[in-house]
Amino acid sequence: MLTPGILFHKLREKRRFLTAYLALTGLLNLLWEILQLPLYTLWEDGTPSTIAFAVVHCTLGDVFIAFFSLLATLILSGATDWPHERYWKIALIAGVFGISYTVFSEWNNTVVTRSWEYSSLMPTILGIGLSPIVQWFLIPGAIFLYLQRTMDTGNARF
Repeated sequence: MLTPGILFHKLREKRRFLTAYLALTGLLNLLWEILQLPLYTLWEDGTPSTIAFAVVHCTLGDVFIAFFSLLATLILSGATDWPHERYWKIALIAGVFGISYTVFSEWNNTVVTRSWEYSSLMPTILGIGLSPIVQWFLIPGAIFLYLQRTMDTGNARF
């Protein structure tokens, strides 16, 4: 039976998980955005304030993508007892959403709107920068792995 005490505990636990997830997402993506700057023409052509704005803008975008990818996955899957149930399945689907949006966004911003350009240092796959794709494989995967190992996620398996 779901008592108010159990419900409160579950909500508090989910909030703790989400807070840690978003904080780590912000921190690791901020570092990644700074490190990958030379892969964009902005690094050579931009002013310091333009570069700083781009780093903040892109980092916040990464946090929003991560949040809404996870939220959409949880809603569409009906995973009411996550992260205790279907932990890696939800993490994998959220990661696929994040990568899919990132590929679309990179294509849209480099081909359609030309909001930014890759430098000659950026490796590409079908015209899409490899660094943002690798970013969305590594960072969410590392965060989900870390959180599974450090937080009480119970039986976190498929």
